Amino acid sequence: MDVAITATIVMVVALVIILLMGAPIAVAIGMSSAMAMVVILPTNVALVTCAQKMFTGLNSFPLLAIPFFVLAGNLMNNGGIAIRIIRLAEALCGRLPGALAESNVLANMFFGAISGSGNAAAAAMGGTIGPIEAERGYSKEFSAAVNIASAPTGMLIPPSNALIVFSTVGGSISVAALFMGGYIPGILWGLAVMIVAGYMAKKRGYINTNHVDAATKVKYFVDAIPSLFLIVIIIGGILSGIFTATEASGVAVAYALILGFIYKSIKAKDLPKIILDSARTTVIIVFLIGVSSIMSWIMAYTEIPTIISNAMLTLTNSKVITLLIINVVLLFVGTFMDPTPAILIVYNLCIGAITPPVGSVLFTGCKVGKVTIEQVIKTLLPFFVAIILVLMIVTYVPAVSEFLPRLNGYI
Repeated sequence: MDVAITATIVMVVALVIILLMGAPIAVAIGMSSAMAMVVILPTNVALVTCAQKMFTGLNSFPLLAIPFFVLAGNLMNNGGIAIRIIRLAEALCGRLPGALAESNVLANMFFGAISGSGNAAAAAMGGTIGPIEAERGYSKEFSAAVNIASAPTGMLIPPSNALIVFSTVGGSISVAALFMGGYIPGILWGLAVMIVAGYMAKKRGYINTNHVDAATKVKYFVDAIPSLFLIVIIIGGILSGIFTATEASGVAVAYALILGFIYKSIKAKDLPKIILDSARTTVIIVFLIGVSSIMSWIMAYTEIPTIISNAMLTLTNSKVITLLIINVVLLFVGTFMDPTPAILIVYNLCIGAITPPVGSVLFTGCKVGKVTIEQVIKTLLPFFVAIILVLMIVTYVPAVSEFLPRLNGYI
């Protein structure tokens, strides 16, 4: 049997078995890739090559943005920024059915756009708004489902860690162009979740009774301006060329830290814990990127992408069917793999982050919402349908993702 085919079989079978054994996704990717590498190269050379591919995969200036954006997200979570965004979102939702749930969606879009992380949004908003929803009679399953379904908008609405990774491995792809392309799909995702949440809330009788007068709405807006201004600084700075995405992440940390001190929500004694939590999250992401670099090299060596593309071309010449097949493959990959390593292999939409068995945002949302996956998954199903409908729109209407980049001269 051809060495490339053997290596592919070993890698795929080992990955599935190790995942079924309950090993973390990063360990499964690393071990299966190492086994495949041994098939291709002598053992001593294979081990050295694995180390080299991990190093080269991480030796990237744009990837430095990830730990800084993670730290910025944790600073904002602890610095009183999250609650101000929630108040503004609830005021904007007004008398909508399930206004508190709708505000959760808006807040995730705002906070995700600031922190660049779906997990950070799920943790910050779920942990803050969840108890308020419980006081007003919302079920834990519904609250958690809305939070989980809307948190990944922060992975599409800039600044996005996932898009930073994709621009790094994509070679000459502009971060600014990707950021512009993420806005409309991310907003459509959020609107789809809001429509489903409103419908479900009306059926369940979750009517907003906490009406906010005009003066209070203005106050909430004024209070949130310093937090929202961070989006303007980051995106404006990147698009104008004042600083890169990596430099913008450093600015985000400094701004969030200063704001936390001004709000008196962060004290010097809190910083070690915040930094340690950020380091733990960063290590997970970085390790995933490192081991996935090995897998991506093996897939390139064994020409798996070429084989898959040729197979699809033999199935159909229709662009519509081809795109549908690609979406199905990416959705399947996303259910078993975190978006960050998946981007290094195939560009995976962020739906996989909220689907079992390896949905990181799903786990985060369940943890802060104090529910199990089994409890929340049924409530999530209508949201999955809406999100996949948006996926079809983004797939078959290129203008959805290309309009803003074209408008700004990036494509």
